[in-house]
Amino acid sequence: MIFAYNPAYVGDTLLIVTDDDKRMIQEVTRKGRVARIQTEDKRTVGWNIFGISQLMALQDIGQVELSKEQIKLLNQAIEEAGFTETLATEQQANFVVGYVKTCEPHKDSDHLSVTEVEVDQGETLQIVCGALNIRQGLKVVVAKPGAMMPDGSMIWPGKLRGVESFGMICSARELHLPNASEKRGILELSQDSTVGEPFRVNV
Repeated sequence: MIFAYNPAYVGDTLLIVTDDDKRMIQEVTRKGRVARIQTEDKRTVGWNIFGISQLMALQDIGQVELSKEQIKLLNQAIEEAGFTETLATEQQANFVVGYVKTCEPHKDSDHLSVTEVEVDQGETLQIVCGALNIRQGLKVVVAKPGAMMPDGSMIWPGKLRGVESFGMICSARELHLPNASEKRGILELSQDSTVGEPFRVNV
């Protein structure tokens, strides 16, 4: 789940992304200060909360992190507007340290690799990666499904050359890290990095 706030461009509105719209037609239902965004198959993929500064103070611009108490306030606003759905109060990090357990050449590509990456407590994601320096045994930064990249793009499950991919292994430039190398390739973390530990990204 992504929370985004940019009053200079969209006004005093908190944008919430909860799911991939899969490029389906969207339908917006507004009740008071709350608007629900659904796809044509009736999946709720987002919310807009208007006049958010009347509910809470948001200091950051762009993607913001909210506390459990702040999410409870959002759920209260959604309920008071007449909607029955709620937002999950337990939030997981979207960018984490991962460990490349396996790395095999893609059968239908001369530059892609199919990896299995452990991201937390034994959870493993299959991720297709095109970096030349990807290899088994690396510690890397993984953008999990639902992550918003610093350029505003969203990471959702997909297929690359027919192979399913659940996330992205990131480069320093993609993460907009200070003094990022111009050399192409994913960011290689030190081997003492802790798998599953959140990786701070300024988006």
